[in-house]
Amino acid sequence: MVRIEGATIVERSVEEVFDFVADELNEAKYNPLMVRTEKTTPGPIAVGTRWSATILARGRPLDMEIEVTDYERPHRLGSLTRMASADVEGLLTFEPDPAGTRLAWSWDLRPKGAYRLVGPLLASVGHQQEAELWADLKDYLEGQGSRA
Repeated sequence: MVRIEGATIVERSVEEVFDFVADELNEAKYNPLMVRTEKTTPGPIAVGTRWSATILARGRPLDMEIEVTDYERPHRLGSLTRMASADVEGLLTFEPDPAGTRLAWSWDLRPKGAYRLVGPLLASVGHQQEAELWADLKDYLEGQGSRA
């Protein structure tokens, strides 16, 4: 297992950041690797909500299923992402900060098959990718004013 953790400050309210991140359909707005997202369960977002998504990994499509496993608006959002190469279980937390919202992430990456052999490399790449992803979210939300 590989753990990936980090945090950033977003200059928006906790509710605004949580609601935007909780709706997986928004990820393509700040993640250029997200090429398709579809909500596959009916109703409002809650524990058990699922999405089917595709990202580009090294230029190739990678399909995944994302399921909400923890939903405490506006402070906790947990998920389980299943892919052919790995399962990722994680938690996002949203806390008030004098500058807006402290968004923290903690992911447990469980590689499958041959990917288990490159765990340390996945940790290094994963830390960098997550930091870039959440920096892009921060830039997007802060650049949108109150329209996000």
